[in-house]
Amino acid sequence: MTNHSGSCLCGTVSFEVNGDFDNFYLCHCQHCQKDTGSAYAANLFSQSAKLVWRSGAGAVMSFTLPGTRHNKSFCKLCGSALPSTQDAGLLVVPAGCLDTDISMAPTAHIFLSRKAPWDGNFGELPEFEGLPD
Repeated sequence: MTNHSGSCLCGTVSFEVNGDFDNFYLCHCQHCQKDTGSAYAANLFSQSAKLVWRSGAGAVMSFTLPGTRHNKSFCKLCGSALPSTQDAGLLVVPAGCLDTDISMAPTAHIFLSRKAPWDGNFGELPEFEGLPD
């Protein structure tokens, strides 16, 4: 069994995930674009892993988009995405909120039919190690 730890941007919320991830999806649906402000959401999924809040559980807020299964948990102080438990005990963990490395590569891109028109091959763009001058 694998253990992972994570936190929000401001450090108020910290957590552990005890168990293994089943899938690592890059979701391109419009709901995920809206709640990440990016081209896709990178989420890890597990049917068996357990979530333990280590600090700041009272700062965790959740939102479910009416009429959908789309759910997002976040820190009410800094807005960082946090894990959530969905229907039937499915744990969804935003990959970027983990403080520990994950060895699992993304399993699949999903909802590609909803892919943002500006999300494409960026091989020709300049690259910088930090913020460009």
